[in-house]
Amino acid sequence: MKSTLIKDTTKSERIQLVKQWEEDEGCDNCGMDLLTYFKDYIDGIKEISEVNAEFNARYISEIPDEDSGMSCGMGMRR
Repeated sequence: MKSTLIKDTTKSERIQLVKQWEEDEGCDNCGMDLLTYFKDYIDGIKEISEVNAEFNARYISEIPDEDSGMSCGMGMRR
């Protein structure tokens, strides 16, 4: 399998790679435009892992403190 790193690919190869992902993963009908999502990768600005890490970071939230009263109590010691 060929490397997908920016240094090992051309812009046209990165475009084709993303288009292939859309077809293989069925994303062409899911409402998510992978060409837009991976624009920074295609343009050679960020690696795939960096784009994905930024997306995933939006879903990480702070865990409430035990004293805040906002916890559901699961996993709490009694």
